[in-house]
Amino acid sequence: DQFDNLEKHTQWGIDILEKYIKFVKERTEIELSYAKQLRNLSKRYQPKKNSKEEEEYKYTSCKAFLSTLNEMNDYAGQHEVISENMTSQITVELARYVQELKQERKSHFHEGRKAQQHIETCWKQLESSKRRFERDCKEADRAQQYFEKMDADINVTKADVEKARQQAQIRHQMAEDSKADYSSVLQKFNHEQHEYYHTHIPNIFQKIQEMEERRIVRIGESMKTYAEVDRQVIPIIGKCLDEIVKAAESTDQKNDSQLVIEAYKSGFEPPGDIEFEDYTQPMKRTVSDNSLSNSRGEGKQEHKPGGKSKGKLWPFIKKNKLMSLLTSPHQPPPPPPASASPSAVPNGPQSPKQQKEPLSHRFNEFMTSKPKIHCFRSLKRGGFTFTWGATPEDFSNLPPEQRRKKLQQKVDELNKEIQKEMDQRDAITKMKDVYIKNPQMGDPASLDHKLTEVGQNIEKLRLEVQKFEAWLAEVEGRLSARNEQIRRQSGVYDAQNPPSVNNCAQDRESPDGSYTEEQSQESEVKVLATDFDDEFDDEEPLPAIGTCKALYTFEGQNEGTISVVEGETLYIIEEDKGDGWTRIRRNEDEEGYVPTSYVEVYLDKNAKGAKTYI
Repeated sequence: DQFDNLEKHTQWGIDILEKYIKFVKERTEIELSYAKQLRNLSKRYQPKKNSKEEEEYKYTSCKAFLSTLNEMNDYAGQHEVISENMTSQITVELARYVQELKQERKSHFHEGRKAQQHIETCWKQLESSKRRFERDCKEADRAQQYFEKMDADINVTKADVEKARQQAQIRHQMAEDSKADYSSVLQKFNHEQHEYYHTHIPNIFQKIQEMEERRIVRIGESMKTYAEVDRQVIPIIGKCLDEIVKAAESTDQKNDSQLVIEAYKSGFEPPGDIEFEDYTQPMKRTVSDNSLSNSRGEGKQEHKPGGKSKGKLWPFIKKNKLMSLLTSPHQPPPPPPASASPSAVPNGPQSPKQQKEPLSHRFNEFMTSKPKIHCFRSLKRGGFTFTWGATPEDFSNLPPEQRRKKLQQKVDELNKEIQKEMDQRDAITKMKDVYIKNPQMGDPASLDHKLTEVGQNIEKLRLEVQKFEAWLAEVEGRLSARNEQIRRQSGVYDAQNPPSVNNCAQDRESPDGSYTEEQSQESEVKVLATDFDDEFDDEEPLPAIGTCKALYTFEGQNEGTISVVEGETLYIIEEDKGDGWTRIRRNEDEEGYVPTSYVEVYLDKNAKGAKTYI
């Protein structure tokens, strides 16, 4: 009698199964999305090829991070496995089972409805037979009463009485027939009802119960599978995590520190101690324009022991650059003479007297000038002029060790390019051989131009390799020589470098109000420069970038200038930087500055460092 309730319950069971299928499906989508995000995360942090990031992964900490990224990629793969297994083993199987369950349920309830309809039909037949039997009995009773009434009435004819008697007999016979039919239908209904409640419906309910129990068992098995799918990937996920831990334990701080040292080692010597300058004892002296050069020999002899200590303050600075820094003109150049001939001015134009700055101030300027540089090759006269932007082809702007690495890297890159060109040449040669053997495939002569072009490229690259290898050999030779000199001098440096107090920096005020310095300090500056001669004699002088012709006679009386005679032709080694002075050379040992307006400049446009004015 709970047929409708069972129908609702079984439908609820199917809804629960479909809800679980939806839950597992959404879980698989989450796993796929999570795996995709993990892969994207790992890919986003992977080093880009041929970039600076790729070079950073030589450190153990970065290698460990790279291993972590790779393991996270595998970790994401396991979540994809979870999604695939749940889809194939749970979602697809349960979806198929739900369709079968719906068909089975439909079949069972169709049989139940059919049995219900049959018993209802039997009940309707029974009611119909019963009503007919009741009606016939009433009709027979009325016919009998009418016959008795007609038989008792003396006024009624015998024919009417006989007619009423026959009619009563007919009605009685119909009632008997209805009774027999009702009895038969009743027995049949009772039998069908018994079969319905004791056979058909119990069987149908039993099938529905078995179907429902199978559904419950199936959803339980699916939940077990749900857990097993996760458990199957746990060992692999554990291995991924173990590899991450192993990568973390493989970091080596000492090795990374050594890599940093090798990457940024400059090859410069550390500076020596700075001597004490005592300003408490004012002493007067008169400085002549050429006192610094006149005292060079004496300063070198008197301060040679202490000069070594001073010499280590400015490593890798050429003497002419340092002296140019300290003695180059800091004043505007004199204007050219009014007359066309120098005879109008007997003594010739001279640079005006300049107030000499204290030498210590020049050193302070040297030490505190900004921006800081890593190589002293870009030092120019009159202060600091730095070269930013374009990098020299020979990497001369870098410290020795960094320059060696860059040159070696450039040589390796050129060798790779040569190998590519050679491979291309071999391929073209093979193709040409094929064309020669099979002319229908192509014209062999069409490849000659390409072969010639590739050959020229290879020759150019080889010349480049030779050029960079020469620079590399030069740098390696200097580094090895310097290292040998450092090892040779390290044992005696401390004994030859006792602390000293330099009183030569005491100054006094000159009569014209300018501050000058002691001659001994100028001598010491000369020692500072000349002490570097042993280390830098192998450096080539500045190359000439053009020639010039003197338009007027100039007597260079200030330190850093050079005298020229009208009509004299000299070499230009440094053009005017905007301060009105041009640096020239007469021979290898005689060079200096002259006013730019006193000379006619002919720059060599092909010379290194020359500018092109438009």
